[in-house]
Amino acid sequence: DRPARIVNPDAGSRAALQAAVNEALGAEVMLVETALTESSILTIERWPPGTMDNPVPQGRILEKPVQFRLVTSGSDCILIDGRDGTRYLLEKTSCKAE
Repeated sequence: DRPARIVNPDAGSRAALQAAVNEALGAEVMLVETALTESSILTIERWPPGTMDNPVPQGRILEKPVQFRLVTSGSDCILIDGRDGTRYLLEKTSCKAE
């Protein structure tokens, strides 16, 4: 495994990354279109949901952020969950070793 970045991102690669992250976290998260194109590390911080009646509380969030690493293994792009090492194959994704 070698640290990698996504190259030539398109709708298919973004959908594959989005699906893998959502599966890993068990929730839908918002990712920028350039996620994992400039670095092999993706950090997801928890942001508590708020409503008009119950706004997001102010202050520090003490939960540790979730980190994912993108690696290349042969010709495959693999997203690795830093919490437990679970690996997700990113189909329709091209990546290049850093």
